[in-house]
Amino acid sequence: MSKYIVVTGGVVSSIGKGITAASIGRILRSYGIDVTAIKIDPYLNWDSGTLNPYQHGEVFVTEDGMETDLDLGHYERFLDTELSGDSNITTGKVYSSVIDKERKGDYLGSCVQIIPHITDQIKSMIRKIANKTEADVVLVEIGGTVGDIESQPFLEAVRQLRNEEGHDNVMFVHVTYVPFLRAAGEFKTKPTQHSTKELRSTGINPDMIICRSELPIDAHLKQKIAHFCDVERNAVINCPDVSSIYEVPLILNEENVGEYVLKRIKMEGNHPDLSRWSEIVESLKIEEPIVNIGIIGKYVELEDAYISIRESLKHAAAEVEVKVHIEWISAEDSIDIEKLEGLDALLIPGGFGERGISGKLDAVRYSIEHKVPLFGICLGMQAMVIEFARMHGFEDANSTEFDPNTKNPVIDIMPEQIKVKYMGGTMRLGSYPCNLKEGTIAKEAYQSKIVDERHRHRYEFNNEYREILQEKGLIISGISPNYLLVEIVELEDHPWFLGCQFHPEFKSRPNKAHPIFASFMKAAYENKKNKA
Repeated sequence: MSKYIVVTGGVVSSIGKGITAASIGRILRSYGIDVTAIKIDPYLNWDSGTLNPYQHGEVFVTEDGMETDLDLGHYERFLDTELSGDSNITTGKVYSSVIDKERKGDYLGSCVQIIPHITDQIKSMIRKIANKTEADVVLVEIGGTVGDIESQPFLEAVRQLRNEEGHDNVMFVHVTYVPFLRAAGEFKTKPTQHSTKELRSTGINPDMIICRSELPIDAHLKQKIAHFCDVERNAVINCPDVSSIYEVPLILNEENVGEYVLKRIKMEGNHPDLSRWSEIVESLKIEEPIVNIGIIGKYVELEDAYISIRESLKHAAAEVEVKVHIEWISAEDSIDIEKLEGLDALLIPGGFGERGISGKLDAVRYSIEHKVPLFGICLGMQAMVIEFARMHGFEDANSTEFDPNTKNPVIDIMPEQIKVKYMGGTMRLGSYPCNLKEGTIAKEAYQSKIVDERHRHRYEFNNEYREILQEKGLIISGISPNYLLVEIVELEDHPWFLGCQFHPEFKSRPNKAHPIFASFMKAAYENKKNKA
């Protein structure tokens, strides 16, 4: 029977509940315990697919094609596992399921209410993951902060879960923020006290409080928090700011989090071994040589919009034994070439809509003319095809996403997408196979004839232009097994020019950089050395 560790948050949002939950999972994995994770998002959206990246950050895509919260990316990277779309529970999914049952008559004429119908559905969704994965421990992160109206049904559901599963099988971890007031020169514990009081008012007593802070807090403050929040002294854990999120499992492990958790949920494990994780953290601390990568996107003001790409570059840099410095460049308008001149390589991420496309096309032209390594992902690949076509006789080449009446639609909507009216969950989503061509960058990077990668797109390379663009020097190095969909393009007579229709960033791990990202980082480093 699975055990459950429920992670809640208080005081402020974005204090790192997801990283905390993932780190606890990483620690438990070091004991040989099988761990899976669930992220609960209290918003009414059915999934994250239609949310603006400026508001919610990156949309993470699972193997089975669910558009989810970015915290699932943290879970996959820290736990080195693949999660299903069911691991992201939203209010929209819960209410939709309950309404469907009501319409079918499943409730036999009952008045459908928050309790018990909504809370029962929440518990059912949580247990579904436990039953499907048969994991020893299921991490359940509840989004938002305690006190939010939206999260109340979820808190009530996990309170009931504790009673039904038994005290020894459900543990509550509360993540709070302990601010340091520089004017007073001291930390303040009152926000943590009030947050814990709010949680206890729901009927949930935290078993552990993890105190996020800008600076380390001392033993006296921990004792004070333990006393006023009614938890054991060794259950008050401090997690100050660190330079890398991958250090968090090591910090929590130093405070014996794993030992306390196992004792609390009555589990035994092997002798813990985080030595490999420590090696990963050390490899990420390399200070030189520095490779400068420019990311040309339209959401660059919010790095979380490209969080998986950022982390994938870090993983690749560690594998190549360099330090990556990312220069965030807005693609909103034409790019000032001077911003690109000091960079060792360029990366164009995915996106939707015409806004920002001109800057991305400028970056493609610069790469081709100056032989600078360029990596295009999804829309980035499409921009590469458009600009290449424009430079080789098709001056008005475009995507029908931006110009439905273009005379040369080198990028066009997928046939099965033409009649789609609903935007949510209707793209080509999830993992699909790709055949690789011999003698290409992609084949050399993967060292495999066929690979599986995750997709999220509606538009694709127009096959009517496949032959003529290949004659002009474009290489199609990856294609679907039925030869209908172009997955990867490269360029003749260029040191490193690769665009892929899929999203490789979703499969990169700190202990195993994605092959294409590693190849890209090597090319960037080679370009740096050649310029020196």
